[in-house]
Amino acid sequence: MSETRWLSESEMAMWVAYLSATHLLERRVEDQLKADSGLTHTQYEILVTLSERPDEQMRMTELARRLITSKSGLTYQIGQLERRGLVTRATCPSDERGVLAVLTEEGRRCLERTAPGHVAVVRAFLIDRLSPEEIETMRRIMTKAAAAMEAAPAGPLRNPPPGKSPG
Repeated sequence: MSETRWLSESEMAMWVAYLSATHLLERRVEDQLKADSGLTHTQYEILVTLSERPDEQMRMTELARRLITSKSGLTYQIGQLERRGLVTRATCPSDERGVLAVLTEEGRRCLERTAPGHVAVVRAFLIDRLSPEEIETMRRIMTKAAAAMEAAPAGPLRNPPPGKSPG
């Protein structure tokens, strides 16, 4: 059994700063979305993702995967958006068992009203605080972290090897 590699003082300071910044930014985003449209951040991301598709629709399983959420969690959120008339569900024409989430005209209008405030919050509390070089560095860091998590098997990770794997 290997010994735990505790965080160094500077690693711990980075971790605490990361947690604080992400939690505070998420709170600001949630507050803005609730005030401007009554949406949660997850619901906003659903509308954004659907709006980026040429046909403004996506299979529920693909949407859950894209948003990194459970199928049941997505089903709940789609139900909330459906009640507000922002999305509808449709049967997938190529697979009767498949269900599509479809952005409605009202959903598009809600997104158009809400997006400027969302971008303003993200700019004010993150983007405009960083230099172009810092933005690129942060993009690389977050891309590297996401790739490592996507490649790792599900479940708890116990005492992972330090740094890059050999070979």
